[in-house]
This record gives sequence, structure tokens and C-alpha cells, in this order.
Amino acid sequence: MGVLDFMKSAGEKVLGAATAGNTAGALLDHLKAKGLASTDLKVEYDAASATVKVNGKAGTQEDKEKVLLALGNIAGVEKVDDGIDAGQAGTPAGFYTVQPGDTLGAIAKKHYGKSGAYVQIFEANKPLLKDPDKIYPGQMLRMPVL
Repeated sequence: MGVLDFMKSAGEKVLGAATAGNTAGALLDHLKAKGLASTDLKVEYDAASATVKVNGKAGTQEDKEKVLLALGNIAGVEKVDDGIDAGQAGTPAGFYTVQPGDTLGAIAKKHYGKSGAYVQIFEANKPLLKDPDKIYPGQMLRMPVL
């Protein structure tokens, strides 16, 4: 996948909670809290370039994409350098960056032609999303193939 670009100023506040230089540990804890960390993942953070580099293995293409989004949708992260190998290949999802005023229904209508497809977008982004009404500008979402 290469390098994914994110909005550095948007996202969950994870890096500020990192203790004295343990940003990699804070990032791995963040993945664990979302149920996305595997023992095969290694994460590095370069503050100068605001880049997270992640290497290792994920069980599926979907797991890989969720790990990348979980790391990129963090305030202070501008890029995620993808070095993850997906164990079970699958059809890669598309990605969409939430704009001001967006709702999952409006995004679904724009991309799939029907606002009711917001349910599939919501499901494709669990556990990154806990509520379909709680998205924010700058957040990147997985857009499943329907």
C-alpha cells in the first residue's frame, strides 16, 4: 500500500499520553485497546516527520486496513508507512476522508447511490467507530466494496 496521508491535526489524542519517549508503546496500546494488535506488529514513530512506520503481519486485508487507519487517525500523525503483510489476501477497500458536514448517510449516498449503505460503512469501520453519528472532519474511513 505504501504511505497513507492523514490530517495531522485531527484524530484521537494518543501521543500526548505517551510517557517519556514511549510513543511506540502508546501506539501499540492504542491498537490493543481497539482489538487490532497482533504479536507480529512492530510500530515506530518519527516525530520530526509525524510518520508512523508499521511492519509485521495481519490476519486479513481488512485487519491490515483497520490497523493503518487506527494509527493514522491519531492527532499528530500525518503519514503511515505501511509494511504490513496481509495473511489472507482480500479485495482492498477504498478510503474516504470525512469533510465538514459529512454524515455516514451522505457519504454512502455519494459513493454508493443510497444513504442506507451507511450501515455497511459503519460495519467496515468497527471497532474504529463506536457510533455511526460520531465521525469528524479529517477522519479517514474504509469504504467497503459493495
